[in-house]
Formats: sequence, C-alpha cells, structure tokens
Amino acid sequence: MINVLILGSGGREHAFAWKISKSSSCNKLFIAPGNAGTNDVGTNVDIEINDFNSIKKFVLINEVEIVLVGPEEPLVNGIYDFFQNDDELKNIALIGPSKQGAQLEGSKKFAKEFMFRHNIPTAKYKAFTKENLKDSSKFLESLSPPYVLKADGLAAGKGVLIINDIKEAKKELKKMICDGKFGKASSTVVIEEFLEGTELSVFALTDGISYKILPSAKDYKRIGEGDTGLNTGGMGAISPVPFADRFYIEKVEREIIKPTIKGLIKDNIRYSGFIFFGLINVKGQPKVIEYNVRMGDPETEVILPRISSDFLNLLKGINDGTFSERDLEISTEVAATVMLVSGGYPSNYEKDKLILGTDKVDKSIIFHAGTKFDDGLKTNGGRVLALTSLAENLNLALKASYDSAKQISFNKKYYRTDIGFDL
Repeated sequence: MINVLILGSGGREHAFAWKISKSSSCNKLFIAPGNAGTNDVGTNVDIEINDFNSIKKFVLINEVEIVLVGPEEPLVNGIYDFFQNDDELKNIALIGPSKQGAQLEGSKKFAKEFMFRHNIPTAKYKAFTKENLKDSSKFLESLSPPYVLKADGLAAGKGVLIINDIKEAKKELKKMICDGKFGKASSTVVIEEFLEGTELSVFALTDGISYKILPSAKDYKRIGEGDTGLNTGGMGAISPVPFADRFYIEKVEREIIKPTIKGLIKDNIRYSGFIFFGLINVKGQPKVIEYNVRMGDPETEVILPRISSDFLNLLKGINDGTFSERDLEISTEVAATVMLVSGGYPSNYEKDKLILGTDKVDKSIIFHAGTKFDDGLKTNGGRVLALTSLAENLNLALKASYDSAKQISFNKKYYRTDIGFDL
C-alpha cells in the first residue's frame, strides 16, 4: 500500500486524485494545496507548491512514496533535483523531469534548439533579445503573415501573440523585449513561422528510457465561440481526436516521440514523468508547436477517465524499474469535457460565488478547478468546474456534458457551447 502526494490545486490535480484514489494499492492520498473537490477523494494539505522544505518535512513525516507534480512551476524551479540531491528524499519517486528537462517548457528557445538538434519537425524560428533586436525586422520580413511571437519563459499560458500586420508585430516585439510586456518571461522572444492546420495534444509517460503513449486530446483555448477572443487556460477538450487514428499516432511516435526520448538520453537529460506534445497537423504531417513537461488542463480531465487500467500501478513502475512491463489500457469510449468559468474570465472576474446543482449531475464526472468550501461550495478561480462525460461517440458525450452544465448554477457562469464543433 502506497502513500501519495499530489502537488497542485486545479482540475488536473483533482483528476489525478480521482484516478489514483481508485487504485487498490493507494493507502493515503494527499493533495497540496488541493481544492473543494480533491478533499472528497483525499486529504488537502496547506502547503505551497514551491515550498520545497515544507514538502520535504511533510513527505518524511507521512511516509509518502510517490510525489506527483501537477503544474510546471515547481518542475522548472528544480523540485526533482531537490529530491535527488537529498539523502532522505532521493529514494522517493518524484513524477516529473529534472530542472534541465523542465527547460523544454521553461524556455521556448531551449525547446527549439533541442528540436532542431534532434531533427524533430517544427516551425522555423529565431530568438531575439535587446542585443540583437535590430536583426528582427529582417527575419519578420522573410516570413509570411501571420507572425508568431512567443515569450521565451513561463507566462501562465498567455505569452504567445499571433499578429497579422507586420508593423504591429514589430511594435509588440519591442513591447515584449524592452517594456517587459510579460515580465522576465519575454526578455527573450522566439519568432516563428505560422503553421496552418488543426492542433492536437499527444501525451507520453516515460521513465527516461521506455515510454507509454496516453490518449490523444484536443483542447479549446479561446474564450469565445468559434475559437475567438482571448486565450484561456482551456475551455474544454475531447478525446480521442477523430483524425488521429492508429496510423497517425504511429507517425507521431516514429517522427516525434521516439526522437524526443532518444534526444533526452543523448543530451544526458534526466527525464521521468509526462511529456505533453502540443502538435499541429499540417496536411497530414504532425509538427511540434511546443512541449510541456506535465499533463495539460483540461486535457487531464478528458484523458484519465479513458484509462481503464490502474494508473498508480504505472507510476509505481517508474520508481522500481518495472515501468516497461506495466499495462496501460485505454477505453474505446469517447470523452468530452466542458469547462464552466467565472464571468469576465480570463480578464477580471469575481470569486466567492455560491455554486448550486452539483448534486443533480449524474451523467458526468465533476472535476473541481477553482473551488473552495466556505459555508457551501463557492467559486475560487477563473475556471471553476470541468464536466467530463464518456459515451460511445462524441455527440453523445458532448450532449451529456452540456446537459450537466445546465444543471449547475453560480452568478455569471459562462461556458462555450461549441466544444468539438470543428470535428
């Protein structure tokens, strides 16, 4: 029997907690800091995700054997290395890459250099700082619009601009680099050629040598119907992606996943945990838009319900060297997730709104994203609840999630009614 600690407080962490709590080998499950939903399947712990010393103390006192890191920030800040360099912690399984491995998400420039070095298909690019800003005009003029500008560092999923007008692109580039539009994250900016196609996400779990491919998913980032408006953390997702059949995933594996794992080994980068491949399908050819070094949100909420085997069993294999022998079974059912958000999100929104109707939902799994319990269930974030439904086809799964969305109410509740519309 195993004691597990999950770090994080969103819908992704609730989905992990929900899945792990079902395992016959799960003894005690802790979530730090968690939310109102995680408290139903485990025990919430009031520890900040970047407070490594408090995490150490908690892990040792509570005999935790596996620590699963939900968000990217502690990974980029080196929590894996913190565990590895501590004699009391180094035998505890930390699911996540080393600080160097986390640079695949922590630095767009690092990721691009890695892809070019290992011949992984991606858009052409150049990186710019104050030092070489004067050369950026020439590079922008060599590209066709729209122009893609990416802050090099972590910018909470909001550091990417896609601009049609070259004058505006030059102006925004200056704002990013010289005026710190995204803070330190945009002191280096990667300019990329724009790739036309359909986006999808493919995920792998690896022990650093072997890997297992998790279900594919497609999420919907923009706030408005028909994929318009501001970027968000994600307004919904579906799994699997209809065009990503067995042959397509084999192509992704051959051209992207295998070279990535081999590249990590060749570059001597310690990596155990999740790799999120943000892909774009360009006329049948998958190309990498970005790497993330953790599971996505809301993709986790749409993928984990489709995994029918014991998920904790897989994680155990990462620690004891038996990962390649462990089973990963995936249901043939289709999953659809619809996200309920606070009015005004992703800009200004209010918290502390009473949530009613969750007890009426029986067609969907409710994953809490931004909630708390305080004289009743209340909103505590921009994205509030993720509603995931499983069915034999996409239309039925979407209908179930939308039926559930209507049953829940809170002040200024908003959700997109067109998730899956483009498929």
